[in-house]
Amino acid sequence: MASLKHFLGSQIAKKIIMSLTGLALIAFLIVHLAGNLLIFGGADLYNTYSHILISNPFIVAAELILLAFFIGHFVNGIILTIRNRHARIPYKKKKWADYTSRKSLSSSTMILSGLLILIFVPIHLWVFKYGTYYTSTTTPEVRDIHRLVIEEFHEPIEIVWYSIAMIVIGFHLWHAFGSAFESLGVRYRKTVHRIGHALAILIAGGFLIIPLAIYFMTGD
Repeated sequence: MASLKHFLGSQIAKKIIMSLTGLALIAFLIVHLAGNLLIFGGADLYNTYSHILISNPFIVAAELILLAFFIGHFVNGIILTIRNRHARIPYKKKKWADYTSRKSLSSSTMILSGLLILIFVPIHLWVFKYGTYYTSTTTPEVRDIHRLVIEEFHEPIEIVWYSIAMIVIGFHLWHAFGSAFESLGVRYRKTVHRIGHALAILIAGGFLIIPLAIYFMTGD
């Protein structure tokens, strides 16, 4: 038990936890984006999808697990950054990885972008989970979340706030994906980082398309 406790408190364990939770959150973003894009399939499709999701008996457990991943990822990131700075070991440098520094704006602002995401997520969830409750005109027992999304994304302030958050998420992912694999022991590979860069663009771009398309292509 003591050895396990010692390991969990070690730098290696925290990097592993941060990497695994980070990759899990990226997977969640991909699934979440796929679901959000159903908004373009019309009210019935989107509302049915949302109803199936929120009426799932395991949704609360899934939300708690997701929250644990999110908090664990952020807390471990803070701890690692503080330890590295205290020890004067730059986060960008890993001797075992046998590569020179590739410090970037994205990598050096991970904590700041993570903090902005931490602020955005609760606000975003509150708006859409506890926002105005509309009843579907075609299926009374189903919430018309489609209408709420359309209304929210006709508010310029909401669009600007959401767009900034998505850009920050993409900026965070630009470094996070490749870094996660390196922390798990995978030697630096340009291909892995290019995949991460592509995912960052696709995920951030996919989320950005939604409010912009709704605002410019749909009526009030």
